[in-house]
Amino acid sequence: MSSKTARGQAEEDWLLPVDPSLYRRTCARFTTGITVVTVLDQNGHPHGMTVNSFSSVSLEPPLVLVSIDLRNAIMGHFISSSWFAINILAEHQECLSRTFSSPSENRFVGVDWYPGPSGTPLLEGVLAHLECSVVQKFEAGDHTVLIGEVRRAGFREGKPLVYFNSSYRSLAE
Repeated sequence: MSSKTARGQAEEDWLLPVDPSLYRRTCARFTTGITVVTVLDQNGHPHGMTVNSFSSVSLEPPLVLVSIDLRNAIMGHFISSSWFAINILAEHQECLSRTFSSPSENRFVGVDWYPGPSGTPLLEGVLAHLECSVVQKFEAGDHTVLIGEVRRAGFREGKPLVYFNSSYRSLAE
């Protein structure tokens, strides 16, 4: 095959949609931290879910984003609330990640937490937390993106819980 023909084939392949399985396996090669994003419902009950699609957006003002699957059972609580918190898990908190990624409605049973100034649940012992007021919400594909302005933040020393190639990992020294 000539180089021109091979290049033409590559250009045609570029236009084909990416298979969802390939996309998922490819993105798994990016190491992410693990967070639990929390919110209070209209009755003051805590809700939360494990999220690794979290990112800093801006320094001035301090903005972050989280991306939440539209099919998530507690999505409505995030849509109706004007506050949410991001709890960045420490390396020893894999159990918390698994608890908050379960389909259970009672994810907070047995979990130590306290309300931040806005009332949003902050988990005990996390590496860091950010309490955010919602400034924008929009749908992107099969997710809703929440952009929040960080109103309060805190951290402690330690190592994060990380996720790579579909497995929890620890950072080496």
